[in-house]
Amino acid sequence: MGAEATLAELGITLPEVVPPLAAYQPTARTGSLVFTSGQLPARDGEMLAIGKVGGEVTEEQGYECARQCALNALAAVKAEIGSLDEIKRVVKVVVFVASTPDFTGQPKVANGASELLGEVFGDAGKHARSAVGVAVLPLDVPVEVEIIVEV
Repeated sequence: MGAEATLAELGITLPEVVPPLAAYQPTARTGSLVFTSGQLPARDGEMLAIGKVGGEVTEEQGYECARQCALNALAAVKAEIGSLDEIKRVVKVVVFVASTPDFTGQPKVANGASELLGEVFGDAGKHARSAVGVAVLPLDVPVEVEIIVEV
């Protein structure tokens, strides 16, 4: 079963591509790789959460934000290549987590993106990953995700 059918089976509809907030494009393709710009946790024009994980935002909310960021990244990739069924594998995921200085659960937050990609792509969704704690992200969101896929 392809990624598009899997999304439908999971009851997931990809969102519209979030327009860039500055001077960049949502994706860049070189050869067989598609890179996404960092995706924020926007759904229906609203951010899912604002603030720091470990402070105003719970780890569970951070996980949901990472999941939404990954969906937004997939929407951007689909707009670039036409169908998610063209993805051979997810190569790399980078998850930035704006968190309080004492919060060390960035990998658990990042699982929101990684687990979604695993659900959608199976073994082809297994990827290298970085989960990075940062002081602040654009618009004070708690999570930003970028992905690299092979097509």
